[in-house]
Amino acid sequence: MKAHHHQHHQFYYRQFNALFSSLPELKTKQQANEYLTTLCKKHLYREALEAFDNLLLQKDRDFIQIYASTYANLISACAYIRSLEHGRRIHSHIIGSGNEPDMILNNHVLNMYGKCGSLNDARKVFDNMPQRNLVSWTSVIAGCSRNGEENDAVELYVEMLLSGLLPDQFTLGSVVKACSGIGDVSLGRQLHGHMVKSEFGCHLIPQNAIIAMYIKFDLIDDAWDVFSRIVDKDLISWGSMIAGFSQLGHELEALNLFKEMLSQGVYLPNEFVFGSLLKACSNLLQLEYGRQMHGICIKFGLGKDTFAGCSLSDMYARCGFLDSARSAFYQIEKPDLASWNAILGGLANGGDVTEAMSLFSQLRHRGLIPDDNTLRSLLCACNSPSTLYQGMQVHSYIIRKGFSSNVPLCNALLTMYGNCSGISSAFNVFHDMRNNADSVSWNAILTAFVQHQKAEEVFRILKLLLVSQCKPDHITLSIIYGACVQLASLEMGAQTHCFAVKTGLVLNLTFDNGICPIRKRRRSS
Repeated sequence: MKAHHHQHHQFYYRQFNALFSSLPELKTKQQANEYLTTLCKKHLYREALEAFDNLLLQKDRDFIQIYASTYANLISACAYIRSLEHGRRIHSHIIGSGNEPDMILNNHVLNMYGKCGSLNDARKVFDNMPQRNLVSWTSVIAGCSRNGEENDAVELYVEMLLSGLLPDQFTLGSVVKACSGIGDVSLGRQLHGHMVKSEFGCHLIPQNAIIAMYIKFDLIDDAWDVFSRIVDKDLISWGSMIAGFSQLGHELEALNLFKEMLSQGVYLPNEFVFGSLLKACSNLLQLEYGRQMHGICIKFGLGKDTFAGCSLSDMYARCGFLDSARSAFYQIEKPDLASWNAILGGLANGGDVTEAMSLFSQLRHRGLIPDDNTLRSLLCACNSPSTLYQGMQVHSYIIRKGFSSNVPLCNALLTMYGNCSGISSAFNVFHDMRNNADSVSWNAILTAFVQHQKAEEVFRILKLLLVSQCKPDHITLSIIYGACVQLASLEMGAQTHCFAVKTGLVLNLTFDNGICPIRKRRRSS
């Protein structure tokens, strides 16, 4: 379908070229503006921007005067294709034209900068606007929310209210999304209360945003309360609630809600809904449910979809059916990196290192660039001395491609060497990353020493940990208790328990799991 639309647009572009090539050149401002506007209206955005550039290169370009409406169309084209370079160029041309842009045109520029990710430019435009309306405020709030400046988005929203303007559904949706990013539950509830009182609070856009916010806060009951009160739900409403149930451990509720959605017969499920459902099936380890979902997925024409195929492959792999996982993967017409990572992760969990490495070569041969998820999956597959060579190959790739500063990846390397090799290799990795080590890194090297019967070294590393920026956690304590058991040292175990009590890390089961095994080891010896 997309290819057809592209061919359709190219046909129009050739027509326009033929139309205007019959003229020596565009000689009037009317012709120039009509040409650019028509290209934009036919969604030939790149061609419109290229035509604008070419017009500026004409020798007698002094005749060219771009209308405000044409500028608006060109700026919208930049926003659509996310071309900051063109957007800045056209904005500069607007300023250089000598005509002060009106509020409508400024709003287009503001929206473009927000969608292209340049908040500095957006704020400059907003701050210099002599007049602002609700669209102006909503554009800058949405830009901040979209680009990781959630606190600014909320502050701007409060400023807007103080200025006397009331939000619409788009403003509310953007500020709720910003609140989700901040992670402030109290603020989220305040916004929800404010939204309920608002004229546009019952609109689907803010309602769906509130559902997503509560799900992000792990408040599934609050999300369900909002969802159940929506009279006319859309696909986003259904998809968000199904995803929330699936993510937060309510897998059966996700499947039942999907049944209800199908029974209403209003909306057809998309690949994202199936992704959530297949995740629910894999969490339940219910292969039969997964197979039913696979059949429904094919029925709705999504069997070869990249996202759905990736979810299918992952589900089968998690359920331990690697042949079905491979089959689902090879059904995908154009597998992306996430699809390759899903099948690689499944093979790694299944212990098939050889095929995982083979797929690793294939994905690079196809021009895809592995990310840290790809490499972590491969390292997880290397978990015994027989897989040390493959682990070293992955390590070599990590060094060559500049991933050596990636802490989670180095942690996986630490664990791999701890499982596959002598302690020296693991310690060398830890030594190189020590300044950036997190709690996972420290626990990994401590575990490696315990695995290799080097209990004395555990306490030397523990001293280094205590003077570092990281702090021991419950996992650290369980590792230390393991070292005490190896040494059969009740005294060290008691000191560790005392430390746990003082630091508030003690658990109800810590004493039984830690001290009692030490006593048993002492008695047996």
